[in-house]
Amino acid sequence: MKKLGYIGLLLVLISCRSTLNTSQNDFNKISIDTLLQGSFSCRAIVFHDNKIYYGADKSSMGYISLTDRNDKGLIVLDTLATEFRSIASNSESVFVLNVGNPAKLYNVSNDLQKNELVYTESHEKVFFDSMQFWNNKEGIALGDPINDCFNIIITRNGGKTWNTINCDALPKLEVGEAAFAASNTNIVVKNNKTWIVSGGKKSRVFYSADKGLTWTVLNTPIIQGQTMTGIFTADFYDETIGIIAGGDYEKPNQNTQNKAVTTNGGQSWRLVNDGQGFGYASCVQFFPKSKGKKLVSVGASGLFYSTDKGQSWKQFSTDKNLYTVRFIDSKTAIAAGKNKIIRITFD
Repeated sequence: MKKLGYIGLLLVLISCRSTLNTSQNDFNKISIDTLLQGSFSCRAIVFHDNKIYYGADKSSMGYISLTDRNDKGLIVLDTLATEFRSIASNSESVFVLNVGNPAKLYNVSNDLQKNELVYTESHEKVFFDSMQFWNNKEGIALGDPINDCFNIIITRNGGKTWNTINCDALPKLEVGEAAFAASNTNIVVKNNKTWIVSGGKKSRVFYSADKGLTWTVLNTPIIQGQTMTGIFTADFYDETIGIIAGGDYEKPNQNTQNKAVTTNGGQSWRLVNDGQGFGYASCVQFFPKSKGKKLVSVGASGLFYSTDKGQSWKQFSTDKNLYTVRFIDSKTAIAAGKNKIIRITFD
């Protein structure tokens, strides 16, 4: 990998803007704008109604308006010091779901003025990792196994009620196989299709073509076999082009067998940029309107960028404290992590 002439420590900036010149023809500079700072940890964000909604630790969730800097909201939903690592929205509400026991899923109004506890679950093994909506009525949340399958709950009525899927209707997991609540990207949905990724002793992709009614299991070449190895994040540009990434959380600089791509909807996966580029990654996302060519990754190695479907990567930042990233348009992303939420503009 050729080194850039300027490798910026961009994302450590607080309450300021900075620019970075690069050798990329398509982007000449990057602007960083700190939207929120404080003592919090955030691994779950969603763009909805011109606002970024976020779930965080200390049982808190909030929003930041992208059109009015003074328009911000914050609420605490529980007296227990839990952490919301799953967030999703439909046209009417925002939903947040915590990790740990007991699990609590809240339906929250867009202005944060109303909230309703719509699902609870108590079990020593309960631990939810991710949540997405297919449409305004149907959504899915993924949890680590309690028995020998993923703990999956689904709503078909706009989030008013959620029902657990019986293990008999789900693929069986291997011993030591689970999921990682790294960035709310264990589930990817495109139209009716769904992909779920696992890690640990096995690292596989679970695919449904019918919004969670039936499932098939697909093997991957991602590193696996240890408790903290496997796929931590996934994204699909469309129904065919996708990427999975992760690695070994306990060996964050290891960059072998930690990123793979598909061009056939996940039926097969191919390692890319093996032994180069970033190590452990907590989140990877496609740029909108890029034909599946442009990608960004955040994690222990910093922020990396690819223009060739993951074949090669350029490092734009060494900030290891960003955990999740989402695009709001074809050149603007919101990233969140330890003590901050920032806007990244690619110019």
